[in-house]
Amino acid sequence: MNLPYWAGHRFFRELSRGFFGLQAHGLENVQFHGPALLACNHVSYLDPPFVGATLDEDIIFFARKTLFRFKFSNWLLTRWQTIPVDKDKPDPGSLKTVFRRLKEGKKVLIFPEGTRSPDGTLQTSEPGVGMLIAKAEVPVVPVRIFGSFEALSRKHKLPQPASIRVVFGKPWVCDPSLYQGTGKAAYQQIADEVMARIAELQPKD
Repeated sequence: MNLPYWAGHRFFRELSRGFFGLQAHGLENVQFHGPALLACNHVSYLDPPFVGATLDEDIIFFARKTLFRFKFSNWLLTRWQTIPVDKDKPDPGSLKTVFRRLKEGKKVLIFPEGTRSPDGTLQTSEPGVGMLIAKAEVPVVPVRIFGSFEALSRKHKLPQPASIRVVFGKPWVCDPSLYQGTGKAAYQQIADEVMARIAELQPKD
């Protein structure tokens, strides 16, 4: 964990615990050595730092490519282990970077829904996530955030008081041969499977 990442991690962890009462459940499911895809629901811009703050190791994030256009933000986001992506023009280079970081033993946070939910409910998954899961051949840890929508939804301009719970499910290893069809159809089934596993997660009392 480099110094800028460590500093940001410590700051947001303390802020999240103090202001949002951040708690994590099922941490034993993600505390293993080696690569993994952390597949999480997406309702807020705060989702990536909330997930990152619950873990003691550094993980890999994604962010819009436009956020890297300024010198300081590019420097900071790069050190925060963030990969730039262009939703309008997908870059094969970003996918190659993901596979490289996985080979290095890193855990990568992904959002199967592709964008933030407009109402806080789980949305349809994107087939591209299924392709990533199939080709990565690493464990997939389903993750679900509760309270993040109330903290900073699309309609909020500033963070609101909320109780945040991050739940980690048991690792799942995808076997592409178990799904019918090929190509996009099979990838959609895989993406739907991981969303179903996310939907099953609930915080402990």
